[in-house]
Amino acid sequence: MSKVMRELVGRLHRDESGQGLIEYVLLVALIAFAATAGMSSLASSINSAFLKVGTFLAQYIS
Repeated sequence: MSKVMRELVGRLHRDESGQGLIEYVLLVALIAFAATAGMSSLASSINSAFLKVGTFLAQYIS
């Protein structure tokens, strides 16, 4: 049983066919995380801009 496990681990160690896919998945995950983190700041800026426009228009409406 020990020999079979060593052969299996050795074969998995030499097999690099899934390495490229894993690298792409990690890259996409990093980009998604950065985009999610950046959205919070962007949303705050957009909200602030709309509030300023709303305040400006409210002066002329009422």
